[in-house]
Amino acid sequence: MKLFKLASVVACVVLTGCTAVTVKPVANMSELLHVCIQDNPKVQVIDFVPVVQEGFERHGISSEIVSGKMPTHCEYILTYSARRTWDIVTYLSQAELSLKRSGREVASANYHLRNKGGLALNKWKGTKAKIDPVMDELLGGR
Repeated sequence: MKLFKLASVVACVVLTGCTAVTVKPVANMSELLHVCIQDNPKVQVIDFVPVVQEGFERHGISSEIVSGKMPTHCEYILTYSARRTWDIVTYLSQAELSLKRSGREVASANYHLRNKGGLALNKWKGTKAKIDPVMDELLGGR
């Protein structure tokens, strides 16, 4: 009986994989009207930045992508990284967002598939399905 329970627990963990999401939301949303997104050319998740921009827009915040030197009007700056993993096809397995104001971090988020998602079928969900809830939590559900 104990062996059956142990096998059941192990099977559940392997099949579901584990998604770890850690978010430190923006404390004062009333001041956040525009975000400059520092382009990260190393990120090869093609739809990542558009999904992030849609998340800001959904919360009434405009955004622009900036390459190179940051313009002086950029009070809030978002930096990001995103990685994909391959298992039959590529999928988003990790993402980090850091929102800074005047060089000081005011919010952050980390999305991570533990064990690269294991055998869980939800690991192949699209970037939007994975990052939209993260953006909503990052922006305090505004």
